[in-house]
Amino acid sequence: MKKYDLLIVGAGLFGCVVAHEAHKRGKSVLVIEKRNHIGGNCYTRSVDGINVHQYGAHIFRTADKAIWRYMEQFCEFNHFVNSPIANFKGEIYNMPFNMNTFHALWGVVTPDEARAKIEEQRIPCEDPQNLEQHILSMAGPDIYEKLVRGYTEKQWGRPCTELPPSIMRRIPMRFIYDNNYFRDPYQGIPMGGYTAVMERMLESADIRLETDYLDDREGFDALADLVVYTGPLDALYGYEFGELGYRGLRFEHQLLECPNYQGVAVVNYTDRETPYTRIIEHKHFEFLESPTTVISREYPCDWKPGDEPYYPMEDAENRERYERYRLRAAQEEKLRVGGRLGEYRYYDMQDTVKSALSKAEEWLS
Repeated sequence: MKKYDLLIVGAGLFGCVVAHEAHKRGKSVLVIEKRNHIGGNCYTRSVDGINVHQYGAHIFRTADKAIWRYMEQFCEFNHFVNSPIANFKGEIYNMPFNMNTFHALWGVVTPDEARAKIEEQRIPCEDPQNLEQHILSMAGPDIYEKLVRGYTEKQWGRPCTELPPSIMRRIPMRFIYDNNYFRDPYQGIPMGGYTAVMERMLESADIRLETDYLDDREGFDALADLVVYTGPLDALYGYEFGELGYRGLRFEHQLLECPNYQGVAVVNYTDRETPYTRIIEHKHFEFLESPTTVISREYPCDWKPGDEPYYPMEDAENRERYERYRLRAAQEEKLRVGGRLGEYRYYDMQDTVKSALSKAEEWLS
């Protein structure tokens, strides 16, 4: 069989960037992917002419001009700005917490009035031991009960009294009338969807889909001089040191015979009773006008091995367990590990690109 310079396990964003960088350096590359598509969780598919973010909303944003320019090799970005809204039992609030939010909550008009209201509501706590104490000490009960508690408890599957303050160490409170969720100067959605971006990154690589590296690791390793693994390390080593913890997600996609379902790309449902955390209406990412629309409801759920891992549970026990796996992997001469799962980190896309470029420079030079 053909021998390659590089075998990349996983066709997500990290693997795609490394594959492109390897090709630039004259390396031959084989990419294998367990799913039936490339793109990882950034994958988009066309439904009735609408690019659907199959695994949840992915908005590319960065403050690093070099990273933005790098991505522009593969796509043209539109001017989408993320301005989600929160729905608490039918009450609508702008996100992030800004003057529009404070006006809807309390009727305040000026930043001084908003600051005074928050100071009046705060329940001081010098050393918060959990997320509830932390939010109440920073913002008070109105913001906590209407905009934080229900959403966060659904997201993590635990009461806020059992979550560490680090889950929301900084509360994004802005005393300006600005609904732009991100402060990064560069923000947008690739025109034509993310899958087209990944196709361009991989255009010089050989690709095998529906191929599980763990089914024949020895055989796949023999195909290349170097192996880049982007999957979970606990699975790689048969859960030798125990399972790494994750929070799972389930998506419910629906094609609707209407031109506009909710008027915005993302609505967060912040009450505890609504079973999903948000609804995404995909056409608004690309300002599409059409007679139909596609929405996706996002349900957080418990995770078990075999499910798709989404959010790493980065508590002390899991970080310690991951470190044991990392040291185990570091002993293998031809193995390199990276990406969201390989590094057991919640990465934004810009973080993934930065990490992939840095590691490609290290591994391929």
